[in-house]
Amino acid sequence: MQHFPIFLSLTARRVVLAGGGEAALAKLRLLLRTEARITVFTPDAHADIQRLAAEGKLTLVRRHMEHGDAVCARLVYAATEDALEDARIVTIGHDAGALVNVVDDLEHSDFITPAIVDRDPVTVAIGTEGAAPVLARAIKADIEARLPANLGLLARVGKAFRHAADILPMGRRRRAFWADYYNTDGPRAAELGGEAAAEAVLESLLDRHVMAAQTPGHVDLVGAGPGDPELLTLKARNALDQADVVIYDRLVAPAILELARREAILIDAGKEGFGTSTAQEDINAMIVQHALDGHHVVRLKSGDPTVFGRLDEEIDALDAAGISWRIIPGITAASAAVAQIGQSLTKRGRNASVRLLTGHDMQGFADHDWRSLARTGEVAAIYMGKRAARFVQGRLLMHGAAADTPVTIIENVSRPDQRIIATTLADLEPTMSSAGLTGPALTFYGLSPRYAVQAARTLTQKEAAQ
Repeated sequence: MQHFPIFLSLTARRVVLAGGGEAALAKLRLLLRTEARITVFTPDAHADIQRLAAEGKLTLVRRHMEHGDAVCARLVYAATEDALEDARIVTIGHDAGALVNVVDDLEHSDFITPAIVDRDPVTVAIGTEGAAPVLARAIKADIEARLPANLGLLARVGKAFRHAADILPMGRRRRAFWADYYNTDGPRAAELGGEAAAEAVLESLLDRHVMAAQTPGHVDLVGAGPGDPELLTLKARNALDQADVVIYDRLVAPAILELARREAILIDAGKEGFGTSTAQEDINAMIVQHALDGHHVVRLKSGDPTVFGRLDEEIDALDAAGISWRIIPGITAASAAVAQIGQSLTKRGRNASVRLLTGHDMQGFADHDWRSLARTGEVAAIYMGKRAARFVQGRLLMHGAAADTPVTIIENVSRPDQRIIATTLADLEPTMSSAGLTGPALTFYGLSPRYAVQAARTLTQKEAAQ
């Protein structure tokens, strides 16, 4: 992001524009929607600019802009449509300490003016870093069609009523009040009776919400998926949008957390194998306490909460406290990872089952039925297996697994920095250690990436032909 989007207050502030042609007039049409004090410098003004000056909507100075003309200006627009003159205006603006925009010249501008959807006081700004104005206009047209014409009226009425609504406690109850106003009661009243009806419905709606019994807290146990935000389910996105509190694991991708409500409290309850961790009992207590406080809590776990997520312990704590909950499943790492290597977890003639294993448990490295895993054709997805790699390798070889059994390590599954490492059981260590893995990794035992399988098949065919 090269340009940080902000909404700048221009009420009673000075804005200076140099230029009197079509480019200047286009900028003025936007600036005149604000409450700024606008001064235009140009020796030759478009007829519409002259008319606006005659109506008292701006001050027109019929000469070129000079040093000192931008004093106290918050913004300066160079719209003379002459590159040399615009460069001179940039110097004048900067000398006065103002931010300068050169129309249609991104390189020499301090800021850009986005495409705007205006439902005052609701404003939507759309920017493409100057790269695709056509795309910005298309997005603007789409949003214009989606936002009702009376949205500005509803927002103005609601803004005046905000202090009265403070009688409702922060969080779910106040959000529910405003949701009812903006989504149902307000639009219906405004359509039938305009501003007066919208004001009246706010009074009755507030009375109804004040008298309503306090809504008990609730917990959603949500799977965040492997990391790609586009793999998040719609239910999970909706839960994040409604949450008052999000208690998340260390492996949850930052891009997923960005989808939470801005006002939500985000709590890191990270766990790291053989490292610093938040005790499960403390996590349970946090979840329960925030729910008892009447909050909508999202317990956000990487992947799917039902796979190695200690879900049952958290549900037991919620049941003991009498708190409602629901599970929102996510895409587990094994499903996302196998898609990344172009394989399937099961295959007719190879394996009719797949095992999801953990590399370690609360006692240390996890033990499994190594003898059955060592049979030809077995497939397993090993979670949390980085530190346990040598242990797993030794157990499988000791129980008769073939040394050339394919093994694939996928780090940061589905994320931009994903890595795929193809090896064999014999080389699992030192491959795992030498790879320098820093992100979460999943290990497939018995599976190679499709490209590796195809390369091996081609090599075999060439050898047979010889």
